[in-house]
Amino acid sequence: MTGALAGDLAAAWDFFVHLGVVLVPLFVGGAFLVGLLQEYLPPERVEAILGRHDGGAGNVAAAGIGAVTPFCSCSTVPVLAGLLSAGAPLGLAFSFLLASPLVNELAVLLLVGLFGLRIAAVYVAVTLVAAIVFGLAIGRLGLEDHLKDVDLLAADSPRAATDGGVSTGEAAADCETCGCGADRPAPASHRERVRRAATGAREFFVDLLPYLLLGMTLGAIVHGFVPAELLRSVIGPDNPVAVPIAAVAGAPIYVSMSAMLPIAASFAAQGIPIGTVLAFVVGSAGVSVPNLVLLNKLFDRTLLAAYAATVVATGIGVGLLFNAVGL
Repeated sequence: MTGALAGDLAAAWDFFVHLGVVLVPLFVGGAFLVGLLQEYLPPERVEAILGRHDGGAGNVAAAGIGAVTPFCSCSTVPVLAGLLSAGAPLGLAFSFLLASPLVNELAVLLLVGLFGLRIAAVYVAVTLVAAIVFGLAIGRLGLEDHLKDVDLLAADSPRAATDGGVSTGEAAADCETCGCGADRPAPASHRERVRRAATGAREFFVDLLPYLLLGMTLGAIVHGFVPAELLRSVIGPDNPVAVPIAAVAGAPIYVSMSAMLPIAASFAAQGIPIGTVLAFVVGSAGVSVPNLVLLNKLFDRTLLAAYAATVVATGIGVGLLFNAVGL
């Protein structure tokens, strides 16, 4: 083994250990928080809350609830169908749909661990504002004619009263590892809910640990073996279109937020500006294959394109803002 290869392996291993020390405790705590929120804020309660709102203030409520509800794509889209079937404005539903994958408790905790509290807080604020603004814009465009039969999807998504989601068609595999808590028994006492949340957190951690390890491994490989000069030439500060490239490139290589954030951390460690890194994260988190598969049951191509465009635009906006202010 040559000295250079040994040095690369050592650097990769050191970065892998660093990611493990930072991310695993946060991941366990975040998994418990996800389970606890699912016990107290199930999908049908979200539908009931948002069903009482119209556009405007409703977009703010929808974005906020989308941010705090730990739904995966298998439950976000049926909730969206339920909202639309109940007559919720399309723009309000869009704010919920945009905020849900971009802001969640686990992602925020991992962002804090990797990049610090200030960056995580600004990221949350900017993505929530984007979800509200784009939801309002979609509402004004009058795209309701591009919806498919939302009543059919809502009817085909029989969630139990405390069900965290439903496995639907091609995206069933995503449900198996999202920790959405399907088939939970009815809520009981607070102690029982905490116990179920702890049990769900353990299962959630075990299910998603391979994806976290995958992300840590890929991040370590990037850190140890990909020349920093190569990364900077493509998405570095000297490339004026680095942010759009990162936002678009993130979309087709989605794994999960738990896998993507360690890779993003390796980019930052290689000298890529934080805004460009976060543009990559937004693109990968928002335009996921399971989400698009399920959304295809609700939206025609025009609305699917509008959704993807708003996610990429959000990523570009986040990236340009962070790079401009030098966070």
